[in-house]
Amino acid sequence: MTRQEAYRQCEEVMKKGSLTFYRAFSLLSKPDRQAVAAVYTFCRTLDDAVDESAYPEESLTAFLAEFDRFLAGNDPDGALWIALRDVWQRYDMDVEPFFELAEGMKWDLHKTRYTTLEETEQYGYYAASTVGLMLLPILVPDANMEARHQLKQGAIDLGIAMQLTNILRDVGEDLDRDRIYVPRTLLAQHEMSETDLFERKVTPQFVEVWETLATRAETLYRSARETHHLYPATSRKPVQAAALLYEGILDAARSNDHDVFTKRAYVSTLQKGKLLARL
Repeated sequence: MTRQEAYRQCEEVMKKGSLTFYRAFSLLSKPDRQAVAAVYTFCRTLDDAVDESAYPEESLTAFLAEFDRFLAGNDPDGALWIALRDVWQRYDMDVEPFFELAEGMKWDLHKTRYTTLEETEQYGYYAASTVGLMLLPILVPDANMEARHQLKQGAIDLGIAMQLTNILRDVGEDLDRDRIYVPRTLLAQHEMSETDLFERKVTPQFVEVWETLATRAETLYRSARETHHLYPATSRKPVQAAALLYEGILDAARSNDHDVFTKRAYVSTLQKGKLLARL
């Protein structure tokens, strides 16, 4: 398989897995866009090893063994590893967030309830902030140390905001997997229980819980936006677009009257165009 064919397959994975990410990062130059697609494919494959496998622990272990082989220079077969090797050669990649993402996947294997918001946000760091940290060497290859520190915190904030958005969008789907990421303390604060959630009713109490978590996500989106000017011109708009499009999911859920049990909130093509026009 050629390198370009490997990248083409990775871009198809990104397009199929997240049209929002695909649309946002299509604004990058071709080499950077391809690199983002390769990193996205790593993340998607890792996530699928847990969520789509009949034997998730074994699948996760096998995938991480392949990654260890890759890091040792003994590349496994497949489009992902061909593309990722090229990324590793062209950019100064940091391996730590790749392993931290795997830690988040391990949480999904063994942890189905969260007690505090801090705990939920720690999961958000592992599951999503790590992706932003993986992408920084691609999006900001020559940042000075001060800018890199600020951008790192912005990537962390944006990742947690996006994961909270995922949680708010996917309440019903997560219940199907017997997972509840909404903190127990937040439910109790609004006189709700897990049993109430499983009734899948959009009650005033549920709307209050949902909006409390959404407000926290929106605060983190604002915090992340304060660092966007530090990105080079070549990657600033794609990052801004990803943040805008993802935050738009919250308003899409509101347009569905907060029914995240029977409806999936998504940003329509028309609305995406309107949001991107703001850039």
